[in-house]
Amino acid sequence: MTADLMGGPLKLVISGPVGAGKTTFVQTLSETPVIATEAEASEDIGKLNTTVAFDFGTLNLDGQELHIYGTPGQDRFNFMWDVLCEGALGLIVLVAGDRPQDFTHARNILEYITSRNPIPFVIGVTHQDLEYVWRPADLAVYFNLDPLQVMGLNATEPDQARGLLIRLLELTLADAAPVQTPTHTFSLETTC
Repeated sequence: MTADLMGGPLKLVISGPVGAGKTTFVQTLSETPVIATEAEASEDIGKLNTTVAFDFGTLNLDGQELHIYGTPGQDRFNFMWDVLCEGALGLIVLVAGDRPQDFTHARNILEYITSRNPIPFVIGVTHQDLEYVWRPADLAVYFNLDPLQVMGLNATEPDQARGLLIRLLELTLADAAPVQTPTHTFSLETTC
C-alpha cells in the first residue's frame, strides 16, 4: 500500500470512460459536498458537460479520512490520471455495462494507469439497473481478471458504491498479507 495509514488522508481514484458514472459515484460515496470541475464539452462526447480536472469528495473510513478523486474520462486529460494516482491507496475503474463500445477505452485507461502507477484496482460495471446490460462476469472475462475484481453496481446507490470500495479494500489487504485471511470487517461511517 502506498498511502500512509497513520498519517494524512488516504487517496482513492475513480476512473473510466466518459459517461461511466464517475462523478455520480464520487457524489454517492462522499459525505461532504463534492467539488466538481465540469465544463461544457468542446466536442461531441454524448453529453453536454464533462469533468476537465477532477471531482473531489471525502469519506470517513473507520476514523481515517479518505479523499476520493474522480478523473476525467477523455484521453486528452490523461496527464491528470498520473497526477491523481500518485500515492493512491487504490483505483476503481468504472465502465458502463450498457456501452460495449467503451470497453476497449476502459481497458486502455486501466492499462495506462496501472502500467505507470502499480496500485490495486477493481472494476465497477455501472448501469446494472438496466435490462440490457453486460454483467460483471462478462467483463471479468473481457478484462481477463479474477471475477472478484469486477462488481456490478448502480452508481446512485450508496450501499452499492460502498460495497465496491469495501471489495477494493479487502482485496488490497489480502494482497498485502497473503498468508493471513483479513479478519477486519470494514464499516463505513455515514452521517446521512
